[in-house]
Amino acid sequence: MDPEIQQLLDERAIEDVCVRYATAIDDRDWERLRSCFLPEAVGIYHADRVLTGYPAIEHALRTAVTPLSRTQHLVTNVTVVVDGDEATSRCYLHAQHVRAGLPGGETFVIAGRYRDRFVRTDDGWRIRERRLDRWWTSGNPAVMAR
Repeated sequence: MDPEIQQLLDERAIEDVCVRYATAIDDRDWERLRSCFLPEAVGIYHADRVLTGYPAIEHALRTAVTPLSRTQHLVTNVTVVVDGDEATSRCYLHAQHVRAGLPGGETFVIAGRYRDRFVRTDDGWRIRERRLDRWWTSGNPAVMAR
């Protein structure tokens, strides 16, 4: 295949994983979320805590969103650099979290950027490492309390 076409296909496939991740969380579709990661993936969503292995990542995300009435994770401005069977990606995140009826406000927004490392597998591109850089938040932090 033409290298430029392969580059475009790889970039698109990685963008699709970023969107699939966001919609899987919002739909509480844990099988779809699993399809985004390597089994031994690393997630760094808080600077002081590293999640090692997909089960730890899923557990943390389930725990965070299950009590909520609704979430909406938007990812934009995706950039991808492919180097053979590995790639890096960055994308902006705007995540809205709603807990209906909560005193002090029902919404909490997290904005930032994901920095990812990907690996090409027989099943397509998968996240090896996902790091969240939180840039700002807005709303009631108690929405995210467990």
